[in-house]
Amino acid sequence: MQKERLLMPTLCPVPHFVESVQMLIAWLHVTQACNLRCSYCYLDNAAPEAMSPEVGDRAIDAIFRSATIHRLSGVKLKYAGGEPTLVFPLIARLHRQAARLAEEYSLELDGVIISNGVNITWEMIETMQALGLRLTVSLDGLQAYHDCQRRFADGTGSFQTVSQTIDHLLDVGLTPDISITVTGRSLPGLPELVQWVLGRDLPFSLNFYRETDLSASQKDLRFDEQRVIETMRAVFQVIEANLPRRNLLASLVDRANLACPHSRTCSVGTNYLVIDTQGRIAKCQMDIGHTVTDIYADDPLADVQADQTGIQSPPVDEKEGCHECEWRYWCGGGCPLEAHRATGRWDVKSPHCNIYKALFPEVLRLEGLRLLKYKRNRTA
Repeated sequence: MQKERLLMPTLCPVPHFVESVQMLIAWLHVTQACNLRCSYCYLDNAAPEAMSPEVGDRAIDAIFRSATIHRLSGVKLKYAGGEPTLVFPLIARLHRQAARLAEEYSLELDGVIISNGVNITWEMIETMQALGLRLTVSLDGLQAYHDCQRRFADGTGSFQTVSQTIDHLLDVGLTPDISITVTGRSLPGLPELVQWVLGRDLPFSLNFYRETDLSASQKDLRFDEQRVIETMRAVFQVIEANLPRRNLLASLVDRANLACPHSRTCSVGTNYLVIDTQGRIAKCQMDIGHTVTDIYADDPLADVQADQTGIQSPPVDEKEGCHECEWRYWCGGGCPLEAHRATGRWDVKSPHCNIYKALFPEVLRLEGLRLLKYKRNRTA
């Protein structure tokens, strides 16, 4: 593990590294409409407008324009909303256009649809497979632990529909990534959910709930440090008994990525564009109302990089409480928006710092056990 730069002797100096941005990542907010009413959603469903094909075309052009100007190696498109499958023909159109431009400019292309999993048809699955689109499905628990925070507009739960969708996807050979939002409300059901996910050999990520103005009144979504740490340790016991073949270093502790060193938690302000239904561009999807440029700019990415308003994401060495931490280049200091909500500052450590530091050693232990297990299997 030392060779992989995951563990180092105490006296070994922290390596200097230079982060190189390779991909331009774009969040395409293709529709505001949604068929669920999730408790922690940061969007107002009052105006369910969708992106027009014309705006979508110009958005794809703008993304590739900036990618070529900045000499990046590729583009990653995240089709989101709202519920993006409600405008699936638009997604297919835009991804075909992106594929043509990627070929024209010799750029890599990656695409993923971020869905709630309740509106996916066989025709959509066939198109996703034909276009090479990946799929992320949100699942927060089994039965009531999911239904208590991810409901249809009429108040009924969505677990049964989502779980059936996931099993159907596996049957036809399209393996979805499972995005799990951890809240105080769903926390008790987390070990059982992870057992369910591992039993289906699904890739997954655990993401801590981020409070917004729209969700702040729901106090039971919040969680305290000790309760999260205890539950996560129970989750790790489940994983230890069912070690997967895939690496989990970037999946288990919120936005932390223990797979490689980095100086920022996310790509906000560096190589990330969030494009709304009107073609306006923000720096973060959770701050989508604060736009700083649009798809008609000569170089939208340059505008985002230069902007000093709204969300800022300083490198971890510039964050108070982080610059002496041994975990800083694997944590990145946490979500800057969450730090700002808690403290009014962008340049401070995450309010979840104690949780992270309690769990990081155990994540590394799990990875060591996983590597040993499959190395022994190969040599047996």
